[in-house]
Amino acid sequence: MNETVRAPIVAGAFYPGNPDVLRATVESFFQEDAPRPDRKLGSSVGLIAPHAGYPYSGAVAAAGYERVATRGRPEAAVLMGANHTGIGMPLSLSACTAWETPLGQSPVDAGLVARLAESGIPLSDAAFGREHSVEVQLPFLQSIWGTDLPIVPLCVASMPLSDAEETAETIASAIDGRSMLVVASSDFTHYEPDAAARELDRSALEPIRALDGEGFDRIYRERRLSICGAGAILTLLGICRRLGLTKGELVRYATSGDVTGDRGAVVGYASVLFTGEGS
Repeated sequence: MNETVRAPIVAGAFYPGNPDVLRATVESFFQEDAPRPDRKLGSSVGLIAPHAGYPYSGAVAAAGYERVATRGRPEAAVLMGANHTGIGMPLSLSACTAWETPLGQSPVDAGLVARLAESGIPLSDAAFGREHSVEVQLPFLQSIWGTDLPIVPLCVASMPLSDAEETAETIASAIDGRSMLVVASSDFTHYEPDAAARELDRSALEPIRALDGEGFDRIYRERRLSICGAGAILTLLGICRRLGLTKGELVRYATSGDVTGDRGAVVGYASVLFTGEGS
């Protein structure tokens, strides 16, 4: 791994660049009385969280992270982002040793990255250079659990179901036995009228909540959905099934129209939590 820190590229744009303002902004999304036990997570959890600018999707993302926080503290967080630029490989691990936001630096879990690299996932920061989808998740993690929570950033482009299942097997095998938070960073339908976006997103969320990767992949391709993190979502569904996280729950859904009032062309946002049946 490179002895380098990945500097923030969308601070001051997608979220506040001033650390005090950023901390206050993130905290404003959370419920004041929501418990945050300091105990370790009893088992791994999965989460889909959006990655738009905080005025648009911050509350939806926060709702998902808040639900995780009520369950305890993960040992580390695997953050699977999208690839909006097409730069770099379809699947890659960040080779940096830490990622920075205005709230501080989050260390990369070097041991887990090494295991994943040994299993065949390439180490390359090319895809992360202009990619925001992992970075915007970090202030939520840092606000809840501090800057000492280790992370594993991956960039995951859209991929065939077979490739997503192979990647899921690799990641699930590497983290088995640890209490991890595994995040797929994704927005949902882009630039459709509000009613159409909600209908399209309902059709995608139904198989997602059922952890039906094949069903989600079929709908995504047949309906030509504009879900930017589809590869990360497919991979997350495979990881969750392998870890026994068989319960999918839609925590919160909204569109950009709920913020702007413009229903003509919106983006959809969803937080979906995946847990074990008895947890």
